[in-house]
Amino acid sequence: MDVLLATTNRAKRREILAILADVPVRWQSLIDFADPPTVEETGETFEENAILKARAYASWSGLPTLADDGGLAIDSLGGEPGVKSRRWIDGREADDESLITYTMERLRDIPRERRGAHMLVVEALAVPGGQTYTSTGVIDGVIALTPSPLRDPGFPFRSVFFLPQVDKFYGELTQAEHERFNHRREALQPIAARLRALAAAS
Repeated sequence: MDVLLATTNRAKRREILAILADVPVRWQSLIDFADPPTVEETGETFEENAILKARAYASWSGLPTLADDGGLAIDSLGGEPGVKSRRWIDGREADDESLITYTMERLRDIPRERRGAHMLVVEALAVPGGQTYTSTGVIDGVIALTPSPLRDPGFPFRSVFFLPQVDKFYGELTQAEHERFNHRREALQPIAARLRALAAAS
């Protein structure tokens, strides 16, 4: 069974396919197409955006489609950047370094005890003409007083999101720690079960 992964983010594609490596399907992604359509993320929540993208690309491709939406939610900023993510700065698409710098600026006067934040992701699997399944993963942490010098291209907030549980930035986790704290892995576990069921029935 072929399944479409609705992303052009190579870092995200690599991570998702590694997590779902043992699912018996053949993966395609938007990277494999010369001119895929653009689906506007007009939802007000991560879940709405994930469902919107999954259904739109499933309809376009005729394939079961996995899409997601997620990002950082900072308590003292009322949940920002939330669904804005890449467009947090003046509504325009921003690069990794700009987002890291902007996060630090917005929290410049916020004390350590009020820098709580959460990494969230919602995965949505849409079957053409059928159901849409969703699952959510969350990691709780804080925004550091200064960013990590390490960078994970495509994932800017991993350089500012700190996990007091292990005294490390998210982007500094070992492979074993990443297995433990990976919110995308958490969200993809129920989706993997759905994919296996669909593959078995196809």
